Amino acid sequence: MSNVWTRSRRAFALLITSAALGALVVAGAVVHSSTGANPPASFQFADPHEGPSRNSFAPVVKKTLPAVVNISTSKIVKTPTGFSGEMPMDPFFRRFFGDEFGNSFNAPRERRERSLGSGVIVSREGYILTNNHVIDGATDIRVTLSDKRELKARLIGADAKTDIAVLKVDAANLPFMVLGDSSKAQVGDFVLAIGNPFGLGGTVTMGIISATGRGNLGIEDYEDFIQTDAPINPGNSGGALVNDRGELIGINTAILSRSGGNQGVGFAVPINLARTVTDQILKTGHVTRGYLGIMLQPVTPAIAKAFGLKEAQGALVADVEPNSPAQRSGVEKGDIILAVNGKAVTDVNQLRLSISMMAPGSAVDLKVFRNGADREIRAELGEMPSKQERASLENNGSGGALDGVDVQDLTPETAGALHLPPQTRGVVVTRIDPASEAAGSGLQEGDVIQEVNHQPVRNSTDFNRALRQSAQAGKPSLLLVDRQGTTLFIAV
Repeated sequence: MSNVWTRSRRAFALLITSAALGALVVAGAVVHSSTGANPPASFQFADPHEGPSRNSFAPVVKKTLPAVVNISTSKIVKTPTGFSGEMPMDPFFRRFFGDEFGNSFNAPRERRERSLGSGVIVSREGYILTNNHVIDGATDIRVTLSDKRELKARLIGADAKTDIAVLKVDAANLPFMVLGDSSKAQVGDFVLAIGNPFGLGGTVTMGIISATGRGNLGIEDYEDFIQTDAPINPGNSGGALVNDRGELIGINTAILSRSGGNQGVGFAVPINLARTVTDQILKTGHVTRGYLGIMLQPVTPAIAKAFGLKEAQGALVADVEPNSPAQRSGVEKGDIILAVNGKAVTDVNQLRLSISMMAPGSAVDLKVFRNGADREIRAELGEMPSKQERASLENNGSGGALDGVDVQDLTPETAGALHLPPQTRGVVVTRIDPASEAAGSGLQEGDVIQEVNHQPVRNSTDFNRALRQSAQAGKPSLLLVDRQGTTLFIAV
């Protein structure tokens, strides 16, 4: 700063010298005498009484920025010796690059791991929303407010399936953010992303909503993201996505990036979804979800034609779990669900999300397409089973026994849609988790599995039985796969 002022004083001295030689300073204009070498120049100064910019988000930022906090966490982890990276890192960033990125390691040792993220105060009593991955496994959570106070926070509850967590600090009359209605968010709306990128503290970036209802990204179990090009970087996780009225419409969660930094593709959990999760956490401490008990696959134009549907719409029931609400209500394999409670089903992700957000015991009216005609089915939802309960169901013949892979029996109609001979037997892969070992081994959606360890597979029962035998023997499964008429072996 002193150098700037020094340069200013020198400029002023030169101006005085110039005036002494004949320059005339009149009402903000510098006028040289006729003997000067430079042509006349005039400067117009702004009205000193004029207010701030008329096209500014400053009023919105002034209202919302105090409600966004920095979150720092620590936990004891075992890590290989030789690791020297103590730099705080956003947990989301670590999910992609790992703690061991670019290092060589030997035997594990314990160390304290520190992370940085963001959070949003949503009540004056001190309740804070953030991402589950920001605080997951933390033994100590600290919150730094906009007035620089540091408070210890306690975890009220979290939901890994939507990546939402609720914290509480013991303080009163805190600045908080008003919850908006994310269902009203439209592509093209201006939004602000407020958070703690790279540990820098309260930072605001601007962009627009690029898309809504983003799913099937493999980031969370239940996805309904708002996509934005407002710059989001490591440390922004758990921060606020705010509309031009200063209302909270999303919790910034993830980025799609080749470099690890912002590339204009960021995702936020809609506040309506976060609010549903938060309400359950505050009431019961955990989240329960509605459960229908069906395996789904998208309705492609080819499948729609094969089933006699005029256009590709709804979600195809690939399988029905035994003794599930769906089976008891009469839903059958091969049904295409067109609407739930009168609302059209746009895709598989939307149907899964809408069912999961309903309370167990709720009655739902399903409009299904079966054998060329529409019909109405009423079902009463159960409660989503735990992972252990679902694994037990799968081992009893429902769904798929290969981790991260869903299959259905190959019917003549499905074989036709895949351009395979009608007599082809096996199971078709209807969904595969991109992070699963099967995906890493090369298995793809649409593959038809015909053998497991040289045992013929005619249906899902054969498939699950063969996989269980392989697991009991402690050896990998060798799959014979038909992919678009060409067979290949894949070891998982």
